[in-house]
Amino acid sequence: MSILFSPKIRLLLGVAAFSFVGIASSVYNNYSQAKQLEQKPQDDKSISLNQQVKPKKSQLSIDQSATHNTQISTNFWQKTGTTQTEIVSQNRNQQNSPNLITQLATTSITYPIIDEWRKYKFSVDGDQILSPSQLPTAKVNVNQADLLAVLVNTRQYFQEHASDDPDILRPGLLSTQKVTTQDILKTLDFMIAVLKEDIANNRITRLQNPNFINRNFRVIKWTAYNPENQVQKQLRITKYAVFTHPGSRKRTATFNTPIYSLKDNNLADKFYTRYTKQDVLSGIYEPGGKEYGKVEPLAYLTRNGLEEALMQGTILVNFTDGTRAFFNVDRNNGMSYVRGLKATAQKRYWYFRQVDAIKGYGHKIDAKISVKPGVTFAGDVLNIGLGRIVLLEHTQGGRKQLQMGVIADTGGAFLPNLHQLDFLSGVFPSQNSFRQYIRQLPEYATVYFLVKK
Repeated sequence: MSILFSPKIRLLLGVAAFSFVGIASSVYNNYSQAKQLEQKPQDDKSISLNQQVKPKKSQLSIDQSATHNTQISTNFWQKTGTTQTEIVSQNRNQQNSPNLITQLATTSITYPIIDEWRKYKFSVDGDQILSPSQLPTAKVNVNQADLLAVLVNTRQYFQEHASDDPDILRPGLLSTQKVTTQDILKTLDFMIAVLKEDIANNRITRLQNPNFINRNFRVIKWTAYNPENQVQKQLRITKYAVFTHPGSRKRTATFNTPIYSLKDNNLADKFYTRYTKQDVLSGIYEPGGKEYGKVEPLAYLTRNGLEEALMQGTILVNFTDGTRAFFNVDRNNGMSYVRGLKATAQKRYWYFRQVDAIKGYGHKIDAKISVKPGVTFAGDVLNIGLGRIVLLEHTQGGRKQLQMGVIADTGGAFLPNLHQLDFLSGVFPSQNSFRQYIRQLPEYATVYFLVKK
């Protein structure tokens, strides 16, 4: 009998034909979907992190004592093209406000970097920037009394302003190494306790001993990440200072450039955001100007004095009447600082307030942290974090040097910036004296974070 007429064979052939048709249909559908995806334009800012990268692993770690202070919005992650496995709470009443990240730890290999307007810029590989390390055997240079003062002031800022400045609860890049905000607070508390005990016993602090640090702290090396200079590995260490300048409380032929303070009763309409630095200096706030009476002149300086005050953030004015006072930046006009543009051409303008000391980071003028030269660094507070303990390693005169300080300040040049720190050098009467002093300081250094074990 012919094989074609076998019932069993006809059954097998029928099943095979049905399967072939099903497979062909599936392949065609998958191909069609793939072509549609290829043809559909994609906005990088609408792709989730799971589509962009594959994290190695994640681990939830929550600081229960600070969770109630956290305000975040999933809208941020949708806009930035990033998702976060450690999102815990969401402020549903402020979905249009700046979006914030909690103090939670993550070991995801990537971390989303934002600018000063809380907009997503790019993601970085935490494991390529941060790595476990040990300090070399060299004495740590630090003024223990000044360091204690800045640590106490920084810790107090966390305690008093976490609810109204939730930016400080951002985990920062160190979260890729399982470091939480609670770890940062524990580090500050431990260092404060050690310094107080050592100072009370009139002895050199144990924090100057690298062996003590290696035993009690996680030492995490920070490799610079500079998109414009891929070969840079060490951090650039710039320097800033407070300069003393002569000035007058009234306009004179010499002192003809004002610094202004915003009046509290005029803040609501934010009129000051409409004017560039050049507009302000054209006289809009002076008698006869279109906005006369809306601000208060604090002092009149030379133009050079103004530019230094704007650049450094704080100025000490020696008035012609024999008095002197510190002035610190308060609010700016909302215009971005442009890197590479000369100072006189910048459109950003800062309004000042009189203060009682050199001031660092703070979300408003009357909450800013009082800082000390020699132990204070300005850095990227949004992406690196406030209160991070840093230690610089460099070579001077053929000998290895270690310098300790705390990130307690920030500035326009650090939003964002993962390759630079700015060292508060001191109070100087002139640029020449400042330049002479900083010649002994490194331009680049190996930098470590210290986190209490």
